[in-house]
Order: sequence, then structure tokens, then C-alpha cells
Amino acid sequence: MSPKSAAIGVVDYGMGNLRSVGKALESLGFPVAVTSDVSVLDGCRGVVLPGVGAFRDCMDNLRKGGLLPFLSDYLASDRPFLGICLGLQLLFSESEEFGRHEGLGFLPGKVVRFPAGMTEPRQGGGERRLKIPHMGWNRIDVTLEHPVLEGIPSGSHFYFVHSYFVAPADRSVVAATSSYGIDFTAAVASGNRLAVQFHPEKSQSAGLRLLSNFGRLSREAG
Repeated sequence: MSPKSAAIGVVDYGMGNLRSVGKALESLGFPVAVTSDVSVLDGCRGVVLPGVGAFRDCMDNLRKGGLLPFLSDYLASDRPFLGICLGLQLLFSESEEFGRHEGLGFLPGKVVRFPAGMTEPRQGGGERRLKIPHMGWNRIDVTLEHPVLEGIPSGSHFYFVHSYFVAPADRSVVAATSSYGIDFTAAVASGNRLAVQFHPEKSQSAGLRLLSNFGRLSREAG
């Protein structure tokens, strides 16, 4: 293991919301290293894996950047880890997005698309058809205690942008759920590792609380 720095590492693999995540953490007083250098990431007190884009492309970029072995080892070590959006989906065995593609396989389960034709009741009666992707603010229901979710009660609203969601084989890792036509997993947790489908860096006070909790966990674990 590399010598520890005070920084939180944000994995740079050429895709995703890297700068906004880094800036949000820095605004909370946490030093950040946005990098693809595994020796630097390994020396950080915590690691964030953000993600925006196609599952297959992200896995290809991680593979080409030599980041897959590091991520597998890091996740196995139970050091502080935060996955965001696609950074949640990549933890699972496989995704059905544009064919079947293998993920990191840290958690058993699949990444599946919202079903077509979903509806929800319309105020005043009737139903309205739900668009895919699921985009905008939605509430979460917290189902598992975790230090990164401290002070974030059920009913808190976060910002989502996604067409696919995770279906864990082991439901005991589900830390929060949300609903969009169907109930779906909004967060998973295992030890010091948490991953969320929503974007905390775009979620105002609740999102900043989550990022602050992660920063504190990283600092204390270091």
C-alpha cells in the first residue's frame, strides 16, 4: 500500500462527473486528487468512483487505464469507497445495457433497464406515462444504517439521471430505495463501502451532507 495522503481520490477514467464531484468535496474542506494513477489512488484516504455514460464504455476505459485490478483490490480491502451513478452499477456482475457486459463483480446481481410503459397516478385522476430516463428529483427511503447516510432521513430528495438500475442478488446490501413506476435500489452498502444511483454533487444540502459524511469517514479511517 502506498503512503497515505490526506486526499480523497476521484478515479479519472476519461468519463463522468469528475470535476463536479471533486469541487463539491473541496467546498466541504476535503483535499481531492482527481487521477488515474493507481499509486496515488492507493495512497488516498478514500476513493470515489463517479460515472456518467454507457456501462460498456466505462468498463473499457477502466480496463485500458489499468484500473480494474486496483479497484478489485481496493473494494476487497473495505477501505472507504463511494460509487456514484454508474459507479454503483459497475460494482455488479453484469449489465444488459446494449448487450451483456461484465462488471467488476464485487456484488452479485444485474443492471437492468426500467420497463417500457410505466405509469403513475395523475393528480385529478387517471395515469401519466413515465419517461425514460428517470431524470430529476426523487425521494429515497433509507433501509440500512451506514455512517455515510448519517443525518439523511427517509424522505430526503436527491437528483437522479438514469435509464438502468441495479438488481442485487443479495438484498441485505440495499441501503436505500426509491420509486419510479417501480421500486428500485437507490443505494447499496457493505462495510465502509457505499454506492448510490443518484448524484449527491447535484443534490444540494442532502447531497453535501452525504459527501461530508464520506469525507469524515475517510479521514477517520485514515
